[in-house]
Amino acid sequence: MNADEGRRRPTVAILSGAGISTDSGIPDYRGPNGLWRRDPGAEKLVTYETYMNDPEVRRRAWQVRLNSPALRAEPNAAHRAVAELDRSGVPVRVLTQNVDGLHQRAGLPERKVLELHGNARTVECTGCGARGPMTEALERVAAGEADPDCRGCGAVLKSATVMFGQRLDPEVLGSAVAVARACRIFIAVGTSLQVQPAASLAGLAAGQGARLIIVNAEPTPYDALADEIIRAPIGESLPALLAGLAA
Repeated sequence: MNADEGRRRPTVAILSGAGISTDSGIPDYRGPNGLWRRDPGAEKLVTYETYMNDPEVRRRAWQVRLNSPALRAEPNAAHRAVAELDRSGVPVRVLTQNVDGLHQRAGLPERKVLELHGNARTVECTGCGARGPMTEALERVAAGEADPDCRGCGAVLKSATVMFGQRLDPEVLGSAVAVARACRIFIAVGTSLQVQPAASLAGLAAGQGARLIIVNAEPTPYDALADEIIRAPIGESLPALLAGLAA
């Protein structure tokens, strides 16, 4: 592909939610078999105020992290299709609500992925702000520490994810807004488009004239704005859709 062809091709923004990772063995949250429906109490584990104030919630949260499939999961066909679209020369940016890092593991460069809700591969101290690998904290849990604290200052540790009650990183969100404003095609895949402000990026892109495509099994609040809605399984439909954009 020459430079002129590259300039003519549309910039594609992909907002990915939990549904893109279910084929990798990571359950979604709000789907028919989602985590919140199966275990409503699980939402407390990712609510900042509850997590900070209730040691029992923290202990349970660490056990969930210890047994989480997210750290062991492998990219699936949908993640690989996004990386392949990027390798084809189409300008791609991923705005992900997921914390599993599977877009990067599929081969998409780190700089092309904006993790709106942080990532589960890192822990952060709520006191001094120090960060470190999640694997090290989980080794402490496996060795018997039910609620490991920061070795530097003794404060509470949490995953480097955005919990309910916390604000998104303003720099990451600002970059995502810029991508949504600039893109020509905006694909919302595997997201219920119910969690703000991430969901509003779909409306922002549509308002700027982008073609909005929603790939999700269930209806979303933004369906009325969509140019195309795809209800087919993501592992099949997204690779087909992206292959068409790369052609």
